[in-house]
Amino acid sequence: MRLPILLIALAAASPALASSDEAWAEFRANVEKACSALAPAEGETAIEINPFGSEHYGAALLITTLPDGGADRYVCIYDKQAKTAELTAPFTPPQEVSMPAATSSGNVAPVETTKTDAHLVKP
Repeated sequence: MRLPILLIALAAASPALASSDEAWAEFRANVEKACSALAPAEGETAIEINPFGSEHYGAALLITTLPDGGADRYVCIYDKQAKTAELTAPFTPPQEVSMPAATSSGNVAPVETTKTDAHLVKP
């Protein structure tokens, strides 16, 4: 008699394991709706929803193209419990950097490169 009660208690304690395809589709639709509502009005925005998020949050990437040809990148964080979303400030776009570099003949000339704050991380 105790075994069935224990199995019911375990099933109730782990709803994420029992989530249906329909429930995940509804979750993604909720994230898209909440995050799309925060997209900038200027330009055209593309959105990519993380399929499952983390234990407590959903996430989406938003990329807004600007009239000048540039693009702003944002992260939208969706609180699964409160069903609310927040949008980060745009990431700083890569900047052109002039660095002095010596040529093979020994002359020094500026070389332009694109630099971002992106870097590799070690797990």
